[in-house]
Amino acid sequence: MSDEEIIQGLIVMDNRVTKEFFFEKCRPLFCSIISLIFDYEVDYDEFVNELYVYLMENDAQKLRNFEYRSSVYTWLKILAIRYFIKKKSQVIDGSSHHPLYDEIEKMPGHEKDNTAGGDLERLFEKMSTERYVYVIRKLLLEEWTPERLAKEMMITKANLYNIKRRAMAQLTRVAINDIKEYGK
Repeated sequence: MSDEEIIQGLIVMDNRVTKEFFFEKCRPLFCSIISLIFDYEVDYDEFVNELYVYLMENDAQKLRNFEYRSSVYTWLKILAIRYFIKKKSQVIDGSSHHPLYDEIEKMPGHEKDNTAGGDLERLFEKMSTERYVYVIRKLLLEEWTPERLAKEMMITKANLYNIKRRAMAQLTRVAINDIKEYGK
């Protein structure tokens, strides 16, 4: 694909172009940027989603302003490095050592394993990404609005929806594995 085909495909949101470009052609570039900028583990999909949202803001203004003075890869490398250096503290840290939510206090007489809430807490404990648990808690259990949570987390609403989708997928996998364990 030429640079023009890549840029136009991204602007019109061509799934084939987007997938091939971000998840095949740019993977080595993005992996090196991740290791260069972040001193903690960053999920590749989260990195790509955050960059994609940034590129598509204001009717894909960043892509439309590409002037073809360099290759699209060189341009994107510089743009991504600058963007993620500024946004470093807001990109998802999949291995955070600090809890992203306050621990739930145990109520007297609460038998964790004998209630639906206890079952959910047990599933949350098995989830590997604390931020996903945090998003599920706030959006679904505490009924925060997406706007409020996105603002509190200092991320875009679009990124919050991506996080929620991944959180629900992870919770589903954990629940399915839990069912298999109980079946034995």
